[in-house]
Order: sequence, then structure tokens, then C-alpha cells
Amino acid sequence: MGTRSVTRFWEWGRKIICVGRNFAEHAKELKNELPTEPVLFLKPPTAYVKEGSEILVPHYSSDLHHEVELGVVLGKAGREIPLSSAMEHVAGYALCLDMTARDVQDKCKAKGLPWTLAKAFDTSCPVSDFIPKERIPDPARVELWLKVNGVTRQRGSTAHMIFSVPYLISYISGVMALEEGDLILTGTPKGVGAVHEHDEIQAGIDDVISMTFKVSRRASITQ
Repeated sequence: MGTRSVTRFWEWGRKIICVGRNFAEHAKELKNELPTEPVLFLKPPTAYVKEGSEILVPHYSSDLHHEVELGVVLGKAGREIPLSSAMEHVAGYALCLDMTARDVQDKCKAKGLPWTLAKAFDTSCPVSDFIPKERIPDPARVELWLKVNGVTRQRGSTAHMIFSVPYLISYISGVMALEEGDLILTGTPKGVGAVHEHDEIQAGIDDVISMTFKVSRRASITQ
């Protein structure tokens, strides 16, 4: 990696791979069928936003939702990675938010269109500082939580994920090559909901890390 450090993956990582509907209760709250294989979508590197900067509601949405997730940071590249060695490719983790323009997503789903406008806008992937692998010895035992203006919205354990972290790494690497600095968002527990301009989002992993973001609105594009 030269002078690059995987602890600053958000500065040079090339892709963000997201897993949808990986918690049964979340799938049910959005009236989605449970998947039989991982549901994947992508975010660009411009989606990253770090604590101290604001989450921007895209000008074309009036219903922005929060989704707290465990992120997996890749430290070793691979393609067609066997399940048995998948965890060898993990450098560490990050607490992440998958910000979703729900009104836009609903329209895209109704028309059978991709979710890009709903999921891939700038600041749609707030992330914490890098969490070394040893801080989370078992990614299947992580307690995630999220509050909006001090009120708890989401709390759930990665023990309830449909597809495990090793399985996701192996599966995704059979679709696309994974590279150092790539981030995998592993899905969100139930309790997603809307946030608005001036709201404060706090999120955390019990006994590991927390982060806080303010919500603002991106200015409309003038023609």
C-alpha cells in the first residue's frame, strides 16, 4: 500500500459494496421478501463523510432515512475467496450509516429501476474511525444502536444477520474482485426512519465506538 494506511480507507478505497435486506425484521418492516441470496448495490467513494461534516439531504428527496450498519474494511485483495479463508481478508471494521432517500427508492422499485439516486448521493455513507480487527473478535456478536435527537430508533445485533460476514466476503468476491480499502456494509436492523434538516444522529457499537452527525439540506440545482 506504500504510504497509504488502511485505517484511512475512506480517503483512497475504490468502492463501497452494500448488502440490502440482511436482517429479517428490517426486510419485514419495509414489506420486502426475505432474500435467498445477498442483495447488493454500490455507493461511490464520494458517498463517504466523516464526523465533523454534515449529512446532506439530496435536493430531490423529502424522505431521508437512517440505517446503521457494521462495515467491514478489506485489507487484502481477492477474487473467488473461499469461505474458509474469508476472514483473512479483513483488516478491520467501521461503524457506518447507509443513508437512503426512501421516497426516491420507492419510486425506483415501483418502476423496476436501479437504486442509484436513492443510495449513492454524496454524504450517503457516514463512517466512523477505523476499528482494528482485534476490537471486534466476532463480527456476529456486535450490538448496533442509533439515536435521533437523543431518542433511540435502532438497536440490534449482527447475530440476526441472514448472511454472515465470511459468507458475504466469499459471495461478493465471486461477483467482483475485492481490493484493499474496499468497504462492505452488512445490512441494518429494524427501526429505520426519517431524519430532517437540523436533526442530530448519534450511532454506536456497544463498548467499541460512537459517532455524531448533523443533518443539513443540499441546495437545489438552479438551471
